[in-house]
Amino acid sequence: MAAPQKTVKLNNGLEMPVVGLGTWKSEPGEVSKAVEYALKDAGYRHIDCAFGYGNEKEVGEGIKASGVPREQIWITSKLWSTYHQKVEEALDITLKNLDVEYLDLFLMHWPVPLRPNEKGDMIPLRPDGSRDVDEEWKISDTWKQFEDLQKKGKVRSIGVSNMSQKTLEQFLPKVSIKPVVDQLEIHVYNPQHELLSYLRQEGIVAQAYSPLGSTGSPLMTDEAVVQAAKAHGLQPVDVLLGYLVAKDIVCLPKSVTPKRIESNYTGAISAASKLTPEDIAKLDGLAAAGKQKRFVTPPWPVDLSFADWPTPPTVYSVSI
Repeated sequence: MAAPQKTVKLNNGLEMPVVGLGTWKSEPGEVSKAVEYALKDAGYRHIDCAFGYGNEKEVGEGIKASGVPREQIWITSKLWSTYHQKVEEALDITLKNLDVEYLDLFLMHWPVPLRPNEKGDMIPLRPDGSRDVDEEWKISDTWKQFEDLQKKGKVRSIGVSNMSQKTLEQFLPKVSIKPVVDQLEIHVYNPQHELLSYLRQEGIVAQAYSPLGSTGSPLMTDEAVVQAAKAHGLQPVDVLLGYLVAKDIVCLPKSVTPKRIESNYTGAISAASKLTPEDIAKLDGLAAAGKQKRFVTPPWPVDLSFADWPTPPTVYSVSI
């Protein structure tokens, strides 16, 4: 039997399920079945996808095949960087791909606009091989289009992704509707404590992508994680997800394996209730003890203003 839904309340009053199925890197031919199983059999009511993942149509097929009514599912997708000047056009493509009439949450995938080229490349490049950042376009103008889409009812909520505190401090004074979430790489080796504190102060919920690290990551074999799992009769993966849920951080584990899809969901909810304040404190300290590590660092030639992000070889400016 699926675990009961646990939700977090957003600054617009809506409730979002705290555990969602991530679909990044889910292979073609697998993601539709994964989404169908997650919704139909494992109790999920939150699906996270993106145009940039290249599998929105299959996600939509899985949603339809599940038979779960649309209004019971929280669907998130994201604006890709070549569409900052034409947000509604991008949304319409996403809605068509998913075969739905609205999104529950639409995110700015990266605060980095790219100049689209005639070939329609996802990542247009400059002659020097770096990503073709549009330095003249203001991401606050991107956001105005997001706000218009919410007012039209085509999206219920709007948010950002991969935004640092420094970027948000410049961005938020220019918006009329505050983002409801900031989706970030968050896990025990990249806890981003200062940014999370800032987000709480601003009433913005944190969402964690790659909550288990990456394939072959050391998180599930970390001594502190394994010890906490043994102490509470859990699996290490349960501890990693429960750690986030206990902190009201929305977690988005990706899997296409039915057993893992189900155990990620039930284990996260169970672990969140079993981990003690002492467990959380110990896990909170892993990064500061020398284990700080990111697993997702695309070669954006801009300063994203995360203290631990690798310094890009070429730095272009992004207008806010």
